[in-house]
Amino acid sequence: MIDFAIPEDIRAVTDTVRRFVETEVQPLEAEVEAQAAIPAEKLKAVKAKAQALGLYAMNMPAEVGGGGLSTVEMCLVEEEFGKTSDALIRRVFGQVYPMLLACTGDQRARYLLPTVSGEKICAMAITEPGAGSDAAAISTTARRDGELWVIDGTKHFISDGDIADYVIVMAVTDKEKRARGGITLLLVDKGTPGFSVARHQPMMGHRGYGHAELVFENCRIPAANVLGEVGEGFRLIMRSVSAIRLCHIGARAVGMARRVLAMMAEHAQSRRQFGQAIGEFQMVQQMIADSAIEIFATRSMVLNAAWEIDQGLEPRDKVSMIKVYASEMLGRVADRGIQVFGGSGFSKDLPLERIYRDARVTRIYDGTSEVHRMLIAKSVIKNGLPL
Repeated sequence: MIDFAIPEDIRAVTDTVRRFVETEVQPLEAEVEAQAAIPAEKLKAVKAKAQALGLYAMNMPAEVGGGGLSTVEMCLVEEEFGKTSDALIRRVFGQVYPMLLACTGDQRARYLLPTVSGEKICAMAITEPGAGSDAAAISTTARRDGELWVIDGTKHFISDGDIADYVIVMAVTDKEKRARGGITLLLVDKGTPGFSVARHQPMMGHRGYGHAELVFENCRIPAANVLGEVGEGFRLIMRSVSAIRLCHIGARAVGMARRVLAMMAEHAQSRRQFGQAIGEFQMVQQMIADSAIEIFATRSMVLNAAWEIDQGLEPRDKVSMIKVYASEMLGRVADRGIQVFGGSGFSKDLPLERIYRDARVTRIYDGTSEVHRMLIAKSVIKNGLPL
């Protein structure tokens, strides 16, 4: 028999996260949206509360100070995180990249542990003007010069690139091998000569944290700043990407869509037009029903793939399917939410227009819907439908 029950201990964790998001984090959203920044003192206070409750860096193992949650458990938690803005998730609960678990020796004390504890902020520098969904096509290079690595290239759309204490840079170290042993991850500290923030890149949504263009010109770092093994950077990224896409896009999309659906259902009961609640109109009912169906389907997909990862499997095709379906589902639900609320939904008095804008980019980052569809189709043609 297959048991789909959620254990009581993880229910207690998700209940704690839900209450914290609703009472401590969501009240900050309007101010963050208006100022495009999180007020420092308020952030300090709410982050301290989250850490005191053990809600910071929950995706990392307990032995390095994280929450020690499984992939399934983390997806359930990320579903609750998804009910607020990405900026607040990053600052309050931590954006700790699992690739940092490859830190060894002094790297653990310099990078891994202070990031898990919230003392340092890390940015992940992969995307370039000429390499988006095709990460293996990067042109940033790193060459060995004695006891140093010399980095040259440009990265853009780097989240937190403007404030990060250090950056994980993906660079080509062997142009012949490239993704097959010629790409390396390097740890570059803020203030390193040759490393600069060229400009801030304003976005349509995701206000409250920066997206930056980073430039590396003859940037020299110690040989000891290689993360993992030389030439193994692309493989290290790929080993982590499924869980990241699953949690940060799939599970968060479910959470945000559930928030919108709850607003729609409440409004459908309270809003009256033509002498009756708008929830009595079949077209409104259809928008609510379609949203509920799609949210349930997405959540089931997310938890199935998360369970497979916890079993040691690599459901890459399923994660691509979830990335496409979850991102597009969220866009549809957000659009319906605005439609149900009418003019109020379009105004900034409600969070719906922000959610609508924030949702749009999920179809683009971590591989566009079109690229993932191409990968899914190729795999199905070759291997059949994954079950």
